[in-house]
Amino acid sequence: MRRTPLVLAVVALAGLVLSAGCESPGGPDAVRPQPLPLASPQGTRPPTLGPPTLGPPTPTLRPPTTTGPVFSEAFAVGCNGYPTADQVVGVLRRTSGLLPARASVTVLAQPQCSGQWQFTVVSVPDREPLQVVTKGAPAALQLVTAGTDVCSIPVRTQAPQGIRSLARCPA
Repeated sequence: MRRTPLVLAVVALAGLVLSAGCESPGGPDAVRPQPLPLASPQGTRPPTLGPPTLGPPTPTLRPPTTTGPVFSEAFAVGCNGYPTADQVVGVLRRTSGLLPARASVTVLAQPQCSGQWQFTVVSVPDREPLQVVTKGAPAALQLVTAGTDVCSIPVRTQAPQGIRSLARCPA
């Protein structure tokens, strides 16, 4: 079926007539909503349009844990007191036999954490500095190894990368 230019013109004209009569709801004199101002001249906030929607309350405190914080295993960062240097020295005194009785201990490098492992450097008079590797929560700290070279098999095979890097263990 072939359409003539006259038929096409009539269809186009009818479309124009029909669309010209379309207006927004309420007619041409309807009031259109205006956008709310961001702030009024007095500096007050604009009025709200309805009650705020509230989700479930967000807890502000985390429940206490017995394990302590878990740090990234890719690198070591300051432990921020989880554990403290005194806790590391305490476990070193109790379990290693490396410290002379009543020896004064100076912490040369505060505990650095990676995963649940810690690396600390301490000094005792008339001795080389000791590297100390511990693991676990501050309340249940375990000595892994201590000495001038701490790249033992447990450290090389189980410690996170951050601890192995601080101890300068070969790859």
